[in-house]
Amino acid sequence: MTVALPRRLLGEAVGAFFLFATVVGSGIMAERLAGGNVAVALLANTMATGAILFVLITMIGPISGAHFNPAVSLVAAMRGDLRWWDAMAYSVVVSLGGIVGVWAAHLMFDLPILQWSVRPRSGIGQWMGEGIATFGLMMTIVGTVRHRPSWVPISVACYISAAYWFTSSTSFANPAITVARSLTDSFAGIAPADVGMFMIAQLAGAVTGAIFASALFDSPPP
Repeated sequence: MTVALPRRLLGEAVGAFFLFATVVGSGIMAERLAGGNVAVALLANTMATGAILFVLITMIGPISGAHFNPAVSLVAAMRGDLRWWDAMAYSVVVSLGGIVGVWAAHLMFDLPILQWSVRPRSGIGQWMGEGIATFGLMMTIVGTVRHRPSWVPISVACYISAAYWFTSSTSFANPAITVARSLTDSFAGIAPADVGMFMIAQLAGAVTGAIFASALFDSPPP
């Protein structure tokens, strides 16, 4: 039975809240405890993000598909797995729920709720990193859904954990979280001026990933 849209949107909003709060909150905690060691801070941030992704996708996937990412919703709509209207609604609630999650992280750590990031993230290398990170995420999701659907939670969690380290941008791979991270002047932040190019790279990577995934996983065997 298809889950009603309001219930799916609630799942997406709650999931985005916890995912974005984890990314920002664990970054704040890691930076405070790492004593200036950026590698240790990134490792802690990675572990927390991978863990919460596994939990949230396992928990909310049966309700909404656990997108938590407008790029994922875009690809789902392109593939006919989600109506375009629903994809737009997903993107709105994910963005709003995620921003509230960022604000909650600030509140938990006694920081000003409203902030702007001053952390620069720009340049060809970073944009390429975002494109590749999002491309790989789409390939991971489509391929695993096609061949091992029960493995989607661990597959996505492992991919994002790896992409934190093999991409120059630390793998945002999500337009909504990119915007939300511009609203935190913490370890996970990105300067608002750099958001636009990150989002362009992510969307380009998502569309390209969808095309390659279709050719690789949807084509009938020879």
